[in-house]
Amino acid sequence: MRNFKRTALRGRTMIAASLIVAGTVVFVASPVQAQLYPTRPIEIVVPFVAGGTSDIIARMIAQRFTDSWSATVVVNNRPGGGSMIGSAAVAKSAPDGHTLLVTTIALAINASLQKLTFDPAADLVPVSELTSIPLILVLHPSVPATNLKELVTLLKANPGKWDYATSGAGTSPHLATEMFKSAAGIDMVHVPFKGNAEAMNAFLGGHVKVYFAQVPAVLQHVRTGAVRAIAVTTDKRLPYLPDVPTIAELGYPSYEITSWQGMFAPVGTPKEIVNKIAGETIRLLKTPEISERIAREGSDPVGSTPEEFSKRFKSEVSKWAKVAKEAGMQAGN
Repeated sequence: MRNFKRTALRGRTMIAASLIVAGTVVFVASPVQAQLYPTRPIEIVVPFVAGGTSDIIARMIAQRFTDSWSATVVVNNRPGGGSMIGSAAVAKSAPDGHTLLVTTIALAINASLQKLTFDPAADLVPVSELTSIPLILVLHPSVPATNLKELVTLLKANPGKWDYATSGAGTSPHLATEMFKSAAGIDMVHVPFKGNAEAMNAFLGGHVKVYFAQVPAVLQHVRTGAVRAIAVTTDKRLPYLPDVPTIAELGYPSYEITSWQGMFAPVGTPKEIVNKIAGETIRLLKTPEISERIAREGSDPVGSTPEEFSKRFKSEVSKWAKVAKEAGMQAGN
């Protein structure tokens, strides 16, 4: 009996030792894994059509990763479903850092607007907030209004007869317009497109007349006078457009919205790999060439840590769920 007990004790001791060793191996494997990363081509999914602001910054990042890691990096545009088709594909991909998502505030908004096949807050890991993006209310030159007051008067006199463009259901232009419709008591018809580029083409062609556009998508047209800028959505005027007032100062004091772009990875991606991706992205955004380029296009470079962006993303999901409910928004409206 004593021999059996000694044998059993030795067995338990050996198992415990094995578990400790195994735990040690698991503990040291992740940093080694991060050092070896990437081990195959990286795919950066942009859930919008090519040519938009998210596509542009994704390609900047792809070039940086290629140069820094001698890696093959492909940007894959997968538009549709209010940006949720591409986002879902990333959420369901292998959590090894080789499939990444560059998207916008639409991810936080659609978490409550749509019945999704994934949970943005649970199935994706925030890597870094890339940019902060103001919006601007622009009119096609054919619209008989030169300021916000005249526009509201026009729309109230013609309920449901004017349309507005967005880069997709649940995007920041959609939310910005619905918020303003609610605040001003007006009615317009929603015309969603697959991304900023398609929306801008339709707007410039006069197919839609009103657009709460992200500033980078429309800034050059504002500067040339091709479109009429009548208000910005930020709490303060933009330094590069000092003559364009805020919606808040024009009689809607609680109105404010700023979009953003961010990078995500599938949940389960090793923390060390997430940190490595975030670190390289942050370094890119801090380079004078890139930060100045982003600023010239009307955005503010951010470059936050995974922890900082995770906190912000969770607050954004809660915030826009409340706003969407109060505005009576539904995807596709």
